[in-house]
Amino acid sequence: MAALLWSCAAPTSNSSGTAGQPGGSSGATGTGGLAGTGGSAFGGGAGTFNEGAGGSSGGASASGSGGSTGGTGGPTTGAGGGPTGGSGGSPVSGSGGSTGGRGGSGAGGSTASGGASGAGGSGGASGGRGGSGVAGTSGRGGQSGTGGNAGTGSGGNSGAGGTSTACTPGAPWTGGQQYTSNSVGNAGNGYSYQLWFTGGSGSMTVAGVDAKFSAAWNDPDDFLARVGLTWSSTQTFDQLGTVSADFAHTKTGGAGYSFIGIYGWSVNPIVEYYIVEDWYGSPPTADGGAKMGTFTVDGGTYDVYQHTQVDQPSVTGANATFPQFYSIRQTARQCGHISITEHYKEWASLGLTLGKMEEAKIIVEAGGGGVGGITFTTATVTAH
Repeated sequence: MAALLWSCAAPTSNSSGTAGQPGGSSGATGTGGLAGTGGSAFGGGAGTFNEGAGGSSGGASASGSGGSTGGTGGPTTGAGGGPTGGSGGSPVSGSGGSTGGRGGSGAGGSTASGGASGAGGSGGASGGRGGSGVAGTSGRGGQSGTGGNAGTGSGGNSGAGGTSTACTPGAPWTGGQQYTSNSVGNAGNGYSYQLWFTGGSGSMTVAGVDAKFSAAWNDPDDFLARVGLTWSSTQTFDQLGTVSADFAHTKTGGAGYSFIGIYGWSVNPIVEYYIVEDWYGSPPTADGGAKMGTFTVDGGTYDVYQHTQVDQPSVTGANATFPQFYSIRQTARQCGHISITEHYKEWASLGLTLGKMEEAKIIVEAGGGGVGGITFTTATVTAH
């Protein structure tokens, strides 16, 4: 390919049960304990610690047996005994009815508060054991417990998003100065331009604002149009400070091959270089050059190549044999920031040495035929 040009610048609950009602002095059947509300059921009637017999003479007991259906006393909670009494139980407990859950133990008294929450016990095939209780008028079952307060907590801070890769084209522009033949000159704002092509026809229009320009070609062998910085060829890249660019463009048509991005030269030694951001059609090759490495910068991965030009036009104005350095982005983009100096540094780390810097310009190169055009709506190149 070509190149030329000359230079420019979350609770636990207990529940109390209801104490049993007293057994009859001589009854056929002792009355079973009443069911605790929400808590344990207690069988048997109140009395002395002597075991009260059910039937004709029922002695009182500390706790009587539950009814035909009664609950087992226990540490948790359960449904109480049924309405029919059984035989008096031991001072500790009486046998329950045929089925029932385990009731929670509760203190007697005219009124006794239950635990924070009392859930009924599971039903059983045989009666549960009545809970022990102190004699009293009645005991109130445990109140239903309320659940814990809903936990509150603020979520984590939102993480910052990554750098956006969306392209934002600059505003369209009109006017500017058009060139239709090979030329080089002042583009204003400290920039210079250059147009060079062989075969076919082509033109470029320099906006005169930043480094914006447009270009068009028709069946060229090789066509280059560029605007950016031109230096005096007396400083190495690290003496220039940090060189970078920002760009956005729209394009139409096509070309046999193409490069869109940054272009430039150095002297002593002569080197022609490209930082390729976009292209027409298939990704470009580096003129068959050797791949030297891969690195990542500006949100993209670039493949680095070196190719040697033999007896080709050079920046000095005469033909020469010189290397070309390429950084070709693996995924094309139509706008963004280009850290030009980072490419210079990467090349140096790979043994690709630039000489004294001649230029760094935003470029479109198209060749091998085709008809197309491009307009840069954002274009700046800086060194500081």
